[in-house]
Amino acid sequence: MVASWQASREGPEVSRLLIERAHEELIAGNLDDHRLQSVRPLVRESWVRSWRGRVGPEGTPPIDLMSDELEEYRRAHPLASAMDMIRALLLPGSAEDSGVVVAVGDQAGRLLWIEGDRQLQSLTDGMGFVAGANWAEDAVGTSAPGTALALGQSVQIRGAEHYNRLVHPWSCSAAPVRDPETQRVLGVIDVTGGVEVVSTQARLLVDATARAVESELLVARLRQRTEAQRPAPVSTRARPTTRATLHVLGRDRARLETESEHEESVIELSARHAAILLMLATHRQGLSAERLAELVYGDEGSPDTLRPEMVRLRKVLEKHAPSLVPESRPYRLPVALETDAHDVLSLLDRGAHRVALTAYRGPVLPESTSPGVEEFRDTVRAALREAMLSEASLDVLLAYAEIPEGQTDAEALRLALEMLPARSPKRAGLVTRIERLEAG
Repeated sequence: MVASWQASREGPEVSRLLIERAHEELIAGNLDDHRLQSVRPLVRESWVRSWRGRVGPEGTPPIDLMSDELEEYRRAHPLASAMDMIRALLLPGSAEDSGVVVAVGDQAGRLLWIEGDRQLQSLTDGMGFVAGANWAEDAVGTSAPGTALALGQSVQIRGAEHYNRLVHPWSCSAAPVRDPETQRVLGVIDVTGGVEVVSTQARLLVDATARAVESELLVARLRQRTEAQRPAPVSTRARPTTRATLHVLGRDRARLETESEHEESVIELSARHAAILLMLATHRQGLSAERLAELVYGDEGSPDTLRPEMVRLRKVLEKHAPSLVPESRPYRLPVALETDAHDVLSLLDRGAHRVALTAYRGPVLPESTSPGVEEFRDTVRAALREAMLSEASLDVLLAYAEIPEGQTDAEALRLALEMLPARSPKRAGLVTRIERLEAG
């Protein structure tokens, strides 16, 4: 079986305009409007579920899995071992110019892998179609992956049939993947692109891929049972893990949030303690006392200056987040400490420019003069700007132009001006802003 995305369209379709008008009536709460009867029952019923669940008709989906959490989760997911098969069946040859985007998600609708055409991925970023995002029906409304999971069957959604208006330019086919023995849903396989991905042939390909994955999982499971010659070792008692996040974007006093098996904690940190924790989070391999002092205090810093502050920081953490108390020689954190700034960098690396821009709350610890913080602040700011100038869509670039960093970025404003249609009413405002910057 080899994927081909050049198949003809499947049968006559209800006009896009009629579907859009029916969608507007549904969003307005007019569930009895006669135009809704023109929409396919499967789609209409999904719209109603979405509307009753108070799903918004616009906006990007929530990002449920970030950076290291995403990597760890998908390494352990049952479909990780099937990714090579999925690529071979749905993205043969050069995946980067395949003309489609293939996504694999878990049973909750969270996308774990996004692969395929690079140009399309840069465009689908605009609707939040990125790894870690939640595309369940109760998060974004009607979509092929979310509705396939809700119904437990393969689904095709064409353009304006999507509940979220941002997704109207796209079409998609998806099929759930089940455990071959228990029939429990493990995840979903989705193909997103133009109208070619909602042909009869496309649905057969996605369905067949899901069945092939289920067969492969069963074969692998039987092989493991056959090869097992000794009892499994007795597992040691699991240690409770702690998730910790340091919020530093747009904040002079960082906020540390920790979550363990038994409790949650939120504390505000002093500027100095925030700088120390941020440096240890950024340099996970650890730092010598000399290097950490240099990053926090600059050339005038020394281990003797640093040590009393470390004592005070340890006392704060022992009370509120004992699992984060730094170890010594070198100084390092015993558990991973996530930061909202690293989350933005992770989103940019994955091409999720719109979501990254939304997550960017401002500069890293803007009032901090610690050299390490200043360097990291510039790194985050530069990465965001580079993504905006080189890969972002027009609407994302315009949104960037509204945040403080973009308001004074003449190059970004000029690029947005070039991308705007000739008759766009937004051109005049951009021209005025550019002229002011050049005059100033």
